Amino acid sequence: MPLPFLTADRAFDASAEDIALPFDDHDKWRRPYRPGPWRVAAAASMLLLASFILLAGMVIAFAGELSGAAVCLGLALVVIACALRLLRLGAWVSRRGVRRVGFFTTTTVPWNQVTAVRTVQQPVKWLGFPRTVQGQALIVVRQGGGTIAPLLTDSNADFLARGEAFDRAADTVEAWGDEYRRR
Repeated sequence: MPLPFLTADRAFDASAEDIALPFDDHDKWRRPYRPGPWRVAAAASMLLLASFILLAGMVIAFAGELSGAAVCLGLALVVIACALRLLRLGAWVSRRGVRRVGFFTTTTVPWNQVTAVRTVQQPVKWLGFPRTVQGQALIVVRQGGGTIAPLLTDSNADFLARGEAFDRAADTVEAWGDEYRRR
């Protein structure tokens, strides 16, 4: 089963040309960076936990307790759904705008409502926990001065200890913004 949200866009392959928007189909929502190792490790751990829950449910079902097996199946499905949602978190771009996908909410801002996409120094959450550290964040400034939560930070699960990857991703999102805000 192909999982397109796990594959890296060809903008970051070694053989790709050095252009910001190398895709033929700009209408498709794309994440302009690879998911980070912390995010992938957390999702893999959740899927491992789900496999143990499913195994426990199978043992319970063979023991004849079908209601307990159904509870295990439901719990495993919830854990699998959370792992898949965790992999979808992040910034997504297309010709239509920029999208910030959170665990529970998704915010989409059309490019015609964006006045600036820029990297700023500010306190950012460390791996999404309440603890903040000084770092860089990619923010979107909407018309009227409003902002949404940072699209990317250098201390989130995708870019922790990967400064170059953060810079590449921020530059790519800024390039998408520069290209489509003009239209």
